[in-house]
Amino acid sequence: MITIKDVEHVAKLARLELTEEEKELYTKQLGDVLKYVDQMNEVDTSNVKPMTQVIDFVNVMREDKVVYEQSKEELMANAPDEENGFFKVPKIN
Repeated sequence: MITIKDVEHVAKLARLELTEEEKELYTKQLGDVLKYVDQMNEVDTSNVKPMTQVIDFVNVMREDKVVYEQSKEELMANAPDEENGFFKVPKIN
């Protein structure tokens, strides 16, 4: 069973700030999801063959081909800021 403390813990891990109403709502919703999963676990699947694909799988990928290769100068022309031939971006903390 899911408790409000469980929801608060998950919210803390996800760095979410929840109102008391949201905590109650999510506690109920997560509890309902777990009840549904328990219901699904009661279904006898012993005679069901495992499936990896529901339908036939066809590879739709194509071979990569270079149509036009841009020069470094062309690419660097798009740089808002450059340093020693590289894109310069703000530091992320």
